[in-house]
Amino acid sequence: MTQAHQFVLTMTCPDAKGIVHAISGLLYQAGCNIVDSQQFGDLEGDDATGLFFMRVHFQAPPQLAQVATLQGLFTHTVQQFGMTAHFHALATRPRVLLMVSQHGHCLNDLLFRWKSGSLAADIPAIVSNHETYRSLAESYGIPFHYLPLKAGSGIEAKRAQEREIEALIEREKIDLVVLARYMQILSPELCTAMAGRAINIHHSFLPSFKGARPYFQAHARGVKLIGATAHYVTADLDEGPIIEQDLQRVDHTMSAEDFTAAGRDIECMVLARAVRWHLEHRVLVNGRKCVVFR
Repeated sequence: MTQAHQFVLTMTCPDAKGIVHAISGLLYQAGCNIVDSQQFGDLEGDDATGLFFMRVHFQAPPQLAQVATLQGLFTHTVQQFGMTAHFHALATRPRVLLMVSQHGHCLNDLLFRWKSGSLAADIPAIVSNHETYRSLAESYGIPFHYLPLKAGSGIEAKRAQEREIEALIEREKIDLVVLARYMQILSPELCTAMAGRAINIHHSFLPSFKGARPYFQAHARGVKLIGATAHYVTADLDEGPIIEQDLQRVDHTMSAEDFTAAGRDIECMVLARAVRWHLEHRVLVNGRKCVVFR
């Protein structure tokens, strides 16, 4: 099936009767074919939001195969249910900016997945505050932007560097920023500008083992499980809505280097899943957490 006339509708609204019927009925009447549909109502638990979430993958007839046309078609339904709705044309490849510092395992993994076709996106640029991975970027034919920050740089110096990043995001029409082990704290201004469009990865020891060489710290404490967390970036450091997590059991027979190698593998897998699900429009933010339609 070609993607020329395929779309994904993602929507959120207060839960009510008739939402699924209204959406599926309207698509049917318009001559669309539903390929896949998933839904979730957050109605249970102390922190329930009372919201309804839905992702519909469908194929539209040629005369309707434009985002603006589909938005017009759904105007009444969106108003009726108070929906926040977005149509995504699958023929349009999202544009992704990768950012990295001096640990390249996640960058290398994402580039390989992109080159092999398992990440349906364009990568027009890689940003780093170090020169370490310039040759890797060039081997994939991707422009490398070296934007250094000196140790102990003040707020003004960091914001000046971030303004260069923001200009690059605007110039390249970036849809998603991926912090593939970019070891700089983003300012609240940049976090706000990229809300819901920036993904970070970190080891799941936080906050137990902060600072340098966390896997060595974990080894010294006899940790039995190591893992990784991918989440959206917010101004609250490493506390954004979680997209994906995974873990691996470790034991006393493994060295600190073994811990590190296993941890980096998990980080790669978790980040790749989170990025792919975002690119496929499977992740909907629900307050401080995420609904993920896998």
